[in-house]
Amino acid sequence: MKVIKIDKKEWAGGLERLSDSFLLCGPVKKDKFHNFKELEKGELPDMNLLNTRLSPKSIVYPQSEIMFKYTLDENQKDHNILKEIDKDYSPRGVIGIRPCDAKAFLLVKANFDAPEYKDPYWIKSYKATTFVGYACNIPCNTCFCTTAGCGPFHEQGLDLLLVDAGDYYLSKIITEKGKNLLTAAGWSEKMDAAAAGDQIASMKQAAEAKITARVATNKLKDKKTTELFEASFWEEVAFACINCGTCTYVCPTCWCFDIQDEAYGSSGIRMRNWDSCMYPLFTFHGSGHNPRETKMQRVRQRFMHKLKYYVDRYENGIQCVGCGRCIRHCPVNIDIRKVCDLMNDYEPALDEE
Repeated sequence: MKVIKIDKKEWAGGLERLSDSFLLCGPVKKDKFHNFKELEKGELPDMNLLNTRLSPKSIVYPQSEIMFKYTLDENQKDHNILKEIDKDYSPRGVIGIRPCDAKAFLLVKANFDAPEYKDPYWIKSYKATTFVGYACNIPCNTCFCTTAGCGPFHEQGLDLLLVDAGDYYLSKIITEKGKNLLTAAGWSEKMDAAAAGDQIASMKQAAEAKITARVATNKLKDKKTTELFEASFWEEVAFACINCGTCTYVCPTCWCFDIQDEAYGSSGIRMRNWDSCMYPLFTFHGSGHNPRETKMQRVRQRFMHKLKYYVDRYENGIQCVGCGRCIRHCPVNIDIRKVCDLMNDYEPALDEE
């Protein structure tokens, strides 16, 4: 393990040097909330936060993304031909991403970088990005990451892990990309590996002890899909839902999108936009049929996908990292932790009584 000590007095200078070779993104507070954005020259990420309202998934996977352009003008030689948009895949550094959000990219990768098909936009953007994690010394009160395959000091998906130690950061090097970013920033003060390891381990243990929310997932894999699908509790779970889609938009592991053509005159673009399984039109067929026409069906789909279909297909845990955003921002207080426990403990015999 190699750890670099970054004096907070040297923090701004290092980021300034980094901006010469990296496009930097980080958490910035606007009004009441922090969100990730591209940092302007000389702008610093605000590291005084619990977590951002939206996850940083939009840095790799924009909410709206133009893929092609075309012309319908038959006087043009290339009319009716889709032409790919030039995109900037120069190196980017995401400063201050929480470990749960970094781990989420690995879950999403199963969809965009699958053996059967590859999404070139997502893959190129992801590979161009260096993730500088920011350990959670003080987790949010809705976090349940430690029982969702993650944790406040989790390292999967990160290139560097920053730990706030008061007057300085401990920067643990995880990948070669992380090492190269530190070199570009000029941060090079080495820490004794054993001492740094003990300090990080102690802070990790303290942070994990603060997380009291938990989910049980140990029985999900063995549950029969059709029995969970037909369980009686779905009507009650969905009762308060207003299908606003907030849960899917704030979620770092939701990946659904829609592709649309937009034309103005003879010029047009093909673009993809985030979509949500919570919207009535999401599964609406051209025939007029909608296989999920009721609110209950849509709510059931969201939780079954994250907590059962994903579990069975990928066999690497649930499609959730326990960030708690959907709990904090749901306007009607639907809680994925309670739904997960319902699914994990469900026994069909209880419905028959």
